[in-house]
Amino acid sequence: MTARVAHPHRRGESMRNPGWISTKAGPRPVLQRFKTMDLEESERTRSINAPIPAPSFGPKACLKKVPPSQMMHVTDPSSQKLIWNESPLTVLVIKKMMDESILEPFKTMTRYLLEEKNLVVYVEAKVLDEGELHDDKEFDKYRLKMKTFTEGNQLMNKIDFIVCLGGDGTLLYASSLFQEGTVPPVIAFHLGSFGFLTTFAFEEFQEAINILLQGNTPVTLRSRLKCLIFKDHDIPSDLDRENVIAIKPKKLPDPPNLEFKYECLNEVVIDRGPSPYLSNLDLFLDDKHITTVQGDGLIISTPTGSTAYAAAAGASMIHPNVPAILITPICPHTLSFRPIVVPAGVELKITVSPDARHTAWVSLDGKHRQEIHKGWCLRITNSVFPVASVCSVDQVVDWFDSLRACMHWNEREQQKSFQPRERLRKGPSNNNLKKLSQNGESSVQNRT
Repeated sequence: MTARVAHPHRRGESMRNPGWISTKAGPRPVLQRFKTMDLEESERTRSINAPIPAPSFGPKACLKKVPPSQMMHVTDPSSQKLIWNESPLTVLVIKKMMDESILEPFKTMTRYLLEEKNLVVYVEAKVLDEGELHDDKEFDKYRLKMKTFTEGNQLMNKIDFIVCLGGDGTLLYASSLFQEGTVPPVIAFHLGSFGFLTTFAFEEFQEAINILLQGNTPVTLRSRLKCLIFKDHDIPSDLDRENVIAIKPKKLPDPPNLEFKYECLNEVVIDRGPSPYLSNLDLFLDDKHITTVQGDGLIISTPTGSTAYAAAAGASMIHPNVPAILITPICPHTLSFRPIVVPAGVELKITVSPDARHTAWVSLDGKHRQEIHKGWCLRITNSVFPVASVCSVDQVVDWFDSLRACMHWNEREQQKSFQPRERLRKGPSNNNLKKLSQNGESSVQNRT
């Protein structure tokens, strides 16, 4: 089954082709863009993107035409809906580990998916080995029906959608399991500590699952960063060839000088590690040297990651549908080095400066710590495989609800308005003046 996404040329213009995304094995969801006139009255009536600018300037000037491969298409996030080509058959359930409070919700969810929805349920092998689950004899009949896995590559083209039970870390972990291709849509239930990305309450899980299975569900496309660590500066020029053949299942060989690769949902952090010296990093954008970073390190984050480490380091918070990459210094040695936002289509390269006193260390979504030596290169680009996160309401409401609930964004006591007393507005009465005069005379007498 093959699929792709069609893009309208103008906002409100009808689609010539339905949106479609492809997979070779099994049913997969599709992102469908609806015409503005087809939206329900309760939904948005205009795009949340800015209008497409006119390509001409005055009577004689215009923009040079570029090949379609060099054009970046930005669709209206408020019209991104998830539908199914066929009924979904498989589901991956991910739970927060080492948390006894999630055992009962996990049992309830898996029983519902197995018995009520007749789905094939995948879980990690280590989940079923947890003490209370392993010793629960009543749960044995459900355990025997589940399929297990130990490595993420065992799930390729097998999972139709993902259920997360926990906090934000469970969604990050779900993303990490799908490194070589598309990520199944994720519906996340808030059973963790913070829950910025988990918008559903577990009490409503049956209704939420039913709506997801019916389709026509709003989703937020959360971009990921494709990170490649090379042992030298000899980087192949055709690394983005999967942009053209992303829907084909053929796996391309890695370059021989590739040390490590990973797709991040939140951020890439480059820091000084155990060294007491400043980080000394050279930052390149599209092969042009931008600056040398001197400080504790650098954060390269997605819009989703802008509300994580980057926000703590002083960066702005960016809506996940904004196509951008955020560059944030960590405690820079110059106060003028402020966070910046660059277009999502650029190529970033980071190297250890030849004058650096030490190596640098890289963390990918808070894990997979890697040391970068002089002469090595970290290449970061926007991945073509985002995470489709199911919305509770829609892409805008969910984000601002999370800002208020988790970060208490702009919460304060409302400033009181002026409410002058009636007697002050009219001035003092004659009786009050007599009292004031009498009090003044008595105080003078007392003093004498």
